[in-house]
Amino acid sequence: MSHPVAPADLPRALEEYAVGYLLTVTPSATVKAVTVRPRAADGAVLVGAGRSSAANASANPAVTLLCPPAVEHGFTLLVDGTATVLGDEIRIDVTSAVLHRPPYHSDGPPPPGYAGGKAAC
Repeated sequence: MSHPVAPADLPRALEEYAVGYLLTVTPSATVKAVTVRPRAADGAVLVGAGRSSAANASANPAVTLLCPPAVEHGFTLLVDGTATVLGDEIRIDVTSAVLHRPPYHSDGPPPPGYAGGKAAC
């Protein structure tokens, strides 16, 4: 079950997730995952970038940010976007963002207020 996150709601959604995993693709076509602290900035998402992640994002700017749920059966935040390396940071211009969890976790908490781009509270 997936709920789209509207661009205007992404900063608020990110506040619910202390850490995430930046997924980039290496030159040998394997996925590299690194822990990051995402933050919203000017309609995009910024994360810290090590040398390998920056090199991967420069070579293939299609990236994903995966923020796991903070509670059991909660929602995972998935953000797809296009990366731009800015020194020691990566700017992710968001192409899509969703809150997702499998249907068999429907006994978990409701989405954190971002389903369909409308705050639930």
